Amino acid sequence: MRQSFYLAYKYITFHKIRSIVLIFSIGIIIYLPNGLKKLINESEAQMLARAKATPLIIGAKGSSTDLVINTLYFQQEKTEGISMKTLNDVNASEFGYAIPVLSMFTARGFPIVGTDPDYFDFRNLSLASGRLMSFVGECVVGSAVADKLNIGVGDSLVSSPENFFDLAGVYPLKMNVAGVLDPTDSPDDQAIFVDIKTNWVIMGLGHGHEDLTNNYDPSIVLQRDSSTVKAGAKLYIYNTINGENMDSFHFHGDMNSYPLSSLIFIPKDHKSATIFRGRFESGEFTQQIIVPEYVVNNLLQSIFRIKQIFNTVFVLVGLATMLILALIVTLSIRLRKDEIYTMFTIGSSRLKVFEIISFELIILIGSSSIFAVLLYLLTGFFVEDFIQNFII
Repeated sequence: MRQSFYLAYKYITFHKIRSIVLIFSIGIIIYLPNGLKKLINESEAQMLARAKATPLIIGAKGSSTDLVINTLYFQQEKTEGISMKTLNDVNASEFGYAIPVLSMFTARGFPIVGTDPDYFDFRNLSLASGRLMSFVGECVVGSAVADKLNIGVGDSLVSSPENFFDLAGVYPLKMNVAGVLDPTDSPDDQAIFVDIKTNWVIMGLGHGHEDLTNNYDPSIVLQRDSSTVKAGAKLYIYNTINGENMDSFHFHGDMNSYPLSSLIFIPKDHKSATIFRGRFESGEFTQQIIVPEYVVNNLLQSIFRIKQIFNTVFVLVGLATMLILALIVTLSIRLRKDEIYTMFTIGSSRLKVFEIISFELIILIGSSSIFAVLLYLLTGFFVEDFIQNFII
């Protein structure tokens, strides 16, 4: 038997290219259904875990799926916002507390998420370095952002404008990195966290500019009276917030009307959650309140129905591959008839020839299985990308 294994091994190594092609082909066929199942199961587990950890979400009436995706995964779906007044009214109900979320802008491809320090406690986020943002214009970046952009505490990020032709609306803001979060294998790793007011500055609702008190340049100051100073377009607007100009940043209008994307509501207990949801059903609040777990469950059921189709396709492809492999073995035997005849001539039995060919198949299928296992082990590293690119 040892001699048969040796002859089979030598034959496979002599025909290297054909053997490698067979090993990779069979290995991929073995891997695909198992790898896809692993990706789907882990994606489902991660998405449900984040949804289950979020009791309630409050937002404007509309698509509940878009609202959940924006709030949990920061995909910045085009949903109607709510106002700061909603946050104040919800907190005044005393059934729990709300965490604001404002996700509308990006910086170098990563979402800028406006929130408050309660969010970090709620998600159990810890700092790898630095501190949480303390001032307007500071940010805390997720671990993936820090790694991919190669930035850390003391560096800076500039927000990306929504529209490069919008010269009068959104000003790019240079944000100082105050801290870097520990990795969590969640969408928080891919986010840039700022104070809500920082996002409002990016929106153009707040700004800082040079002091006009002692400025008498007629090209800048168009009109002045005892209470107001009217400036022209030449007025320099700061796009960086630091210790020197921080006091000049201010907001206009009623801040209760300023926008938020949504609220994460954490009730005191189950009874408080039920009563509070009833107030939305009765029309006391004009917004919608949803349970993220239900929405994500429905989303996953719709998406993962395709898994059954994939499994069927892989079974058919697998059968086709096995037939092709059988054809290759048959043709190989025909091409090797002179070699097999020589083996018979020197005294080999039919059983010995069958044994050698069987060992060849065992080596090929065994090597393919090892290759498939390696691919399967690597699959876990791509769960986050799979969720971002193919599910959300």
